Amino acid sequence: MKVCELFTSIQGESTYAGTPCTFIRLSGCNLRCSYCDTTYAYDEGTEMSLEAIIEKVSEAGFGLVEITGGEPLLQQDEVMELSRRLLDAGYKVLIETNGTMNISCLDSRAVVIMDIKTPASGMMEKDDLSNLAYLKPADEVKFVICDRSDYEWSRKMVLEHELSKRCRVLYSPAAGGITPRQLADWILQDRLDVRLNLQLHKIIYNAEERGV
Repeated sequence: MKVCELFTSIQGESTYAGTPCTFIRLSGCNLRCSYCDTTYAYDEGTEMSLEAIIEKVSEAGFGLVEITGGEPLLQQDEVMELSRRLLDAGYKVLIETNGTMNISCLDSRAVVIMDIKTPASGMMEKDDLSNLAYLKPADEVKFVICDRSDYEWSRKMVLEHELSKRCRVLYSPAAGGITPRQLADWILQDRLDVRLNLQLHKIIYNAEERGV
């Protein structure tokens, strides 16, 4: 499979933030979101065998693994097999996907972290909301919020689809848009049952640094 980068760092997002994690970032993406911070993953990468990837994960020595991108489900068959092998070996596996591709094929033991694209992303029309039916209580959905309009749209989505009853819900302020304080204030004012999701790795490391 085509891998953009494979590294171990502190998990920066989701409810697993702060936990040592090995990341398998796959190459290729079918979206071009306005706020994307991993544009290098569109094309960069080298072919790696599943065996070589699993060996690197084993060498890292941590039990949490995230398969991300890009969009990992562009390599669906390989992702299904890789995640199965990692899960069978006892790893906790997170699969981060942009929400445009069907997730029903994924191993139920894996934790799916699925984006729902907001209007300001420029990719909202690509959302596949049929995926909501396949979410498990352990899964997470993430909204990257650029402005007040995005927030109101995301609030409506959470309430209409009762997302907080289905799984964990993450609200992330887009870099260069609203501040974490603004988003926190709005969440508290509306008493939303969501988690403020900051990019911890960009606080620990240089925001432009790769492999972290």
